[in-house]
Amino acid sequence: MTSAPSTTRRGSAAVAALFLIGLVTASWWALALWPVEAAAPEWYVRTREVCFGATRDGLPHAGGWILLIGQPIGMVALLAAVWPADLRAGLSRLMSRVPGQVAAGAVAAALIAGLGGVVVRVSGAGVETFSAGASRDGAAALTRIDDAPPAMSLIDQKGETVTLEAFRGRPVLVTFAFAHCETVCPLVVADVNAAAARLTTEAPAVLVVTLDPWRDTPSRLGAMAQAWGLTGDARVLSGEPMAVERVLNAWRIPRIRNERTGDLSHPSLVYVINRDGRITYALPGGADTIVAAVRAL
Repeated sequence: MTSAPSTTRRGSAAVAALFLIGLVTASWWALALWPVEAAAPEWYVRTREVCFGATRDGLPHAGGWILLIGQPIGMVALLAAVWPADLRAGLSRLMSRVPGQVAAGAVAAALIAGLGGVVVRVSGAGVETFSAGASRDGAAALTRIDDAPPAMSLIDQKGETVTLEAFRGRPVLVTFAFAHCETVCPLVVADVNAAAARLTTEAPAVLVVTLDPWRDTPSRLGAMAQAWGLTGDARVLSGEPMAVERVLNAWRIPRIRNERTGDLSHPSLVYVINRDGRITYALPGGADTIVAAVRAL
């Protein structure tokens, strides 16, 4: 027969685990939704993007919301399944004492305040526009360059040959990704898409060059464009593997292929090309940064 002290210890452990889940959940929600200032460390911004798809002043993408909501629900459900009686007993003992009631009340108040903050954060997202003045200020912090872009002649999702010369007179955003990538690529393509959607006056062209021409063949580009949400005249580009490799080398795109999985390790990189066809900025991504760079051309 199980002793009373042993049962008490298990009940206390179950309650402690419940509070730990709450603490971890609160930390995750704060990381995903706390407003980020312009001077925030880059590692913090990139952590939000990788974990939740959150940009500097945006909200998590669908996968991020699923993680934020599903993680605590799943952990609490697991705890209730493993220690159902102990959890009930521990909570009952906690609520039978004044300190426990006070602690539970404080937690409930914190949850209500946190949910209120989430509602305010979500409802206020995107209300403030990105002004031209803010763009100039953001661009001033970037390193401006003036390089001639290497030649590019590749095939898009419509089977048409695309060159940079075709876009002379309008800004061009050039980035690099591949279909099987589940980390960097979806984020940088989403950043470029979001920036282009906000740049209605500048109307930049969007070119996404594959890093994996062996798998991202021209016949697959239509599905890739659809999966990445490319609209309008945004292009995803591929071609003969050696031709694509020459373009990537000419644009100095670092990449390392895992020979076992075929996946590639590469940085997040967006080139901003001005209306005269010159590379003006090389950016690590971020929709706000891209918008600022294009508006400062």
